[in-house]
Amino acid sequence: MPSAKSKKPVRIAIVEDDLASRKLLVSTLQADPDYLVVAEFSEGKAAVAAIPHLAPDIVLVDLGLPDISGIDVIRKLKALDSECNVLVVTTFGDEATVTSALEAGADGYLLKGTVLEELRRDIRFLQSGGSPLSPMVARKLLNKLQSNATAAKPDATGDTTLTRREQDILEMIAKGFSYTETSKICGIAAATVHSHLKSIYRKLEVHSKTEAVYEARRRSLIY
Repeated sequence: MPSAKSKKPVRIAIVEDDLASRKLLVSTLQADPDYLVVAEFSEGKAAVAAIPHLAPDIVLVDLGLPDISGIDVIRKLKALDSECNVLVVTTFGDEATVTSALEAGADGYLLKGTVLEELRRDIRFLQSGGSPLSPMVARKLLNKLQSNATAAKPDATGDTTLTRREQDILEMIAKGFSYTETSKICGIAAATVHSHLKSIYRKLEVHSKTEAVYEARRRSLIY
């Protein structure tokens, strides 16, 4: 009789539409007695329907699925079981996709091409409470955080003060006047109104009149 209780293997489900990639993941994990692949899926909807009943410890999810987005899969799985760890394994490494996946609830993000031994290490790290990230993904997140911090600092040299005319135009826009109505009230051409708005957008670092009104009020530039 064994003197110690056998450790249960980590139960893993795989959501990956590319057959070769999926089989490689399965064979890599099944070769290690610490892991047990309980299911594999090529589509997101089937995975979302079945995985909650399988109670895996970890779900590996690709984002480029044929039926629904892998990000939707992450969001749905997390809504059904917040304790289940979800690890993205994908080719998509752009900042917007990484951010969306993490906001949806992903617990880690790896780019395809990760050395197989490193993949097993990252899964162990995830299971122990860590959040594995590919170095390129970690760098992009760091750059984003640094950019956001820089943008949040007041610009001592930048011109963020609206002219009296710009304030008047933005206040009228905030009250619901159209560009044509604003131009008539101010006694200027509609093209001049557009020119002033472009200047306002640049100074406030926004891209729409709604954003401009909100930001100007936040800064107490208009009331």
